[in-house]
Amino acid sequence: MVRVFDKNMFVMTFSVMIGFIIVTYFIADIVHQSQIQALNTEHKFEIESIEENNINFTSSFLESSVLLDSAREERAFGNYHFDIAHLFYTSALSERNESLCNRYKEQCISNSTKAMPNYLTSHYNFLEASKFFEVTKEYTVYENYIHLLTLYVNLTLSGARLTFLRYNASNYMKMLAENITYVNGSGILENVTELLMLFNETMVMYGAEMGSYEEYMEEIDEYDIKGFSTIREPT
Repeated sequence: MVRVFDKNMFVMTFSVMIGFIIVTYFIADIVHQSQIQALNTEHKFEIESIEENNINFTSSFLESSVLLDSAREERAFGNYHFDIAHLFYTSALSERNESLCNRYKEQCISNSTKAMPNYLTSHYNFLEASKFFEVTKEYTVYENYIHLLTLYVNLTLSGARLTFLRYNASNYMKMLAENITYVNGSGILENVTELLMLFNETMVMYGAEMGSYEEYMEEIDEYDIKGFSTIREPT
């Protein structure tokens, strides 16, 4: 009986051990599968987050670029009218024929007036582009891209200052032209000392700001990022 009992106990003990091992295996497998599922979920979330950043970066960067191009275009139109206005302004002051003097004066007023809305539109577009470039930095963690976007922010803010100064200069030149009077064989300016001083000061500030704008342009042109594209994050 003792031998039979020992044998039965051995079988039962062995069965329990086998059962324990099987249960432990299944529990370990369930835990392992849960960990894999958790990692897959986390990885999927990371991929979705990266893809969303890619989309947001691309959208914001393109929006910034469109606004920047528009600002430059409007500024070019403004510069065209301003340069013509300034040419007629100096011509009116040096012209000895009264009829031509008055004609140049009107052309200066006309082109100054045309330049002002171009500069105003350009000014607002530069400011909007700056905001979008600033937002674009939020969708990348790479320092070299952030630095490049910061250069674009600086460029657009400088462009906004340039166009604001030229808007004021156009307005001052328009008022100066309105005060040109033909006297004794030439066009002269009377009682506009303060206005002329404002115009000259604005032109000096414009020249200084133009230097900064061109420096930002050069930095952007020279800033080489290998493989740069509008999608900043790898998938």
